[in-house]
Amino acid sequence: MVISPQIQRTAREPEDQQPLAMEHLYDRGNEVAGRYGLAFTVPEEVQRIYRGFGLDLAKANGDDSWTLPMPARFVIDRDGVIQSSDVDPDYTRRTEPSATIAVLQSLAR
Repeated sequence: MVISPQIQRTAREPEDQQPLAMEHLYDRGNEVAGRYGLAFTVPEEVQRIYRGFGLDLAKANGDDSWTLPMPARFVIDRDGVIQSSDVDPDYTRRTEPSATIAVLQSLAR
């Protein structure tokens, strides 16, 4: 499952990008991300830079909060226990998908 504040693609995303093959939930105003301490407001000077690149976060997210969630990945088992988590404010540092797949496979045994 994916939780995202985006209601539409941004100008930087390819039009022919295939939709995700999983459930996608909309987090209006990053309310869920905020409850977990994962949302932040984009600073005004960065908002100007985004707009200069044609990225209108308010339009993409359907509100004018200019908030973004930190990239995060959680594996939660059927009992609601978090088995793995990956959160980093630097969006360029992410756990390899193979590590998450390994956790999922261990739960399936």
